[in-house]
Amino acid sequence: MDDVIDLIATGGSPNDISDKMKEILYAKAAERIDIARPYIANAMFGQEFEYPEVQDEYENEVVDEYETDTEEESE
Repeated sequence: MDDVIDLIATGGSPNDISDKMKEILYAKAAERIDIARPYIANAMFGQEFEYPEVQDEYENEVVDEYETDTEEESE
């Protein structure tokens, strides 16, 4: 992610910035697919398993903020 910020800060071309962002997103997607692949394979052949808990680094911040706003509005 720092590479994208550096490209933006140094005035990189929009194409370079877009390509770098796509590269990062594809890498994250591939990582998640690699994590899920054995669990899906086991499910296809009828074996039971438990999913490991995966925690996104930003997930809690958004959920906590949303829950706080929703609770205040409902009162």
